[in-house]
Amino acid sequence: MRTAEISRTTSETEIAVTVNLDGTGTYDNHTGVGFFDHMLDQLARHSLIDITVKADGDLHIDDHHTVEDCGIALGQALTRALGDKRGIRRYGHFNLAMDDAQVACALDLSARPFLVWNLPFPTQKIGSFDTELVREFFQALATHGGITLHVDLIHGLNSHHIAEAAFKSVARALRMAVEPDPRMSGVLPSTKGAL
Repeated sequence: MRTAEISRTTSETEIAVTVNLDGTGTYDNHTGVGFFDHMLDQLARHSLIDITVKADGDLHIDDHHTVEDCGIALGQALTRALGDKRGIRRYGHFNLAMDDAQVACALDLSARPFLVWNLPFPTQKIGSFDTELVREFFQALATHGGITLHVDLIHGLNSHHIAEAAFKSVARALRMAVEPDPRMSGVLPSTKGAL
């Protein structure tokens, strides 16, 4: 079973995450940040990774610590669930259209975290949610998930659509990358002998 549970407690947040890489995209996400919950639901549904995130954060300050720490914990859970990465496809990519927005994602489960982020937002807020937190989440996910992650806005006018297209395109690329490759059963997808 490619599953993992992560608990993370700091003076700012208390977070519990579970993932099942071989799931059906079920989700149960409650972070106290409504728009972020909606995005995590999209991440689960379109990656087919079952994701549960429970967070209790210092939302009286702002949403930053909660969003970032959820990215950290989710990245750690993905790393643990992937194990030694034998037999996976490793790479994923997806161009996703959502109304006016199109976002391209390419990623590598390389254990070499790197984020290339070309996703400008036309507004600073989506409702009460700071759009800059979208990048913070993916930076934490890439860093703690050992993911080389490239996210590029092809075009878009609406901040909600741009953010949602980003989460969905990353989800679809993740789905591809974590899937078992029937031609590589038990084989590490690298010539280095380790990932």
